[in-house]
Amino acid sequence: MTTTSSPRRALSLTVPTVLLTTVATALVATPAHAHTPARIPLPPLTALPTGAAAAALAVRNAPAELAPATAYTVQDGDTLWDIAQAHGTSVAALYAANGLGSDSIIYPGQVLSLGGTAPAPTSAVAESATPAPAADTTGPGYDVVAGDTLWSIAHEHGITLAELYAANSLSPDSIIYPGQTLRFTAPALAPAPAAVAPAPQPAPDTYTAPQVVLDDVQTANAQHIIRVGRELGVSDRGIAIALATAMVESGLVNTPSGDRDSIGLFQQRPSTGWGTPEQIADADYAIRAFYLGTPHTNGLLDIPGWEGLGFSEAAQDVQISAFPARYGLWEPQADGWLAALG
Repeated sequence: MTTTSSPRRALSLTVPTVLLTTVATALVATPAHAHTPARIPLPPLTALPTGAAAAALAVRNAPAELAPATAYTVQDGDTLWDIAQAHGTSVAALYAANGLGSDSIIYPGQVLSLGGTAPAPTSAVAESATPAPAADTTGPGYDVVAGDTLWSIAHEHGITLAELYAANSLSPDSIIYPGQTLRFTAPALAPAPAAVAPAPQPAPDTYTAPQVVLDDVQTANAQHIIRVGRELGVSDRGIAIALATAMVESGLVNTPSGDRDSIGLFQQRPSTGWGTPEQIADADYAIRAFYLGTPHTNGLLDIPGWEGLGFSEAAQDVQISAFPARYGLWEPQADGWLAALG
């Protein structure tokens, strides 16, 4: 998704570098209307033992007198969660043992400590990380399972996404993983120091929407978005929202990559449940997913009362972007493209 910002792996020996986490989230509202077009099914994927899992099988068959491993060399296809499960530890323990954070990336050949003192950094410049505060174990908690999203957890336990974010120091861009424990109430905070310097404020978003004359590629993609919208019975307002969203996210170009693992016209992310990379790279699939959602994400037509929301608000409820106001800046031009092409 835009500048942020919505867990499966087949056996392979040539998988590229993997992000730390394997389960994605989509943070949008639940469908409430009576008639919603069918969702797009995702093909089942089966996780087979590779990397850390294969290493664990090897250790399981080793002679009993061998001491347990204290370090592990990352293999193709590994995630921190795989490594933690294979060696009887937790992702949090791997973070602490190796000076990692939730946005760190591991790579094949990297040596990770499985406990105790972390190995020396393998890069020329050692990265430092501030240890996360200890979790509050006095309040209610929830252990994440495969398929969970932050929205589904909040909805199931009767709290808002904002409350779940605050209780766990998360943001709309955060990724959760199976086995992670989430709190429903924030831990008590120690009294603030008598004098605290104000936190630096983020720079204002200076994004503008220039007047654009669509080229041939952009025109073809706009016509595709309009054609699918008409086929699904989407109103002109919904189609204009889709056009503006695609312009903000990709410039109305079916790009093969973007921020982190974002792909395609709407910069949808496999890690947040939008589909496989191959699916999202298919413009027709991506357009239908924006309108209809997927088994793990909500599309525009899933948002209760979306036609009564503001232009940017409706788009944001699908995209979960760090810059939600940008979509509305394109509303006049999106209306013009629809009038000319639709």
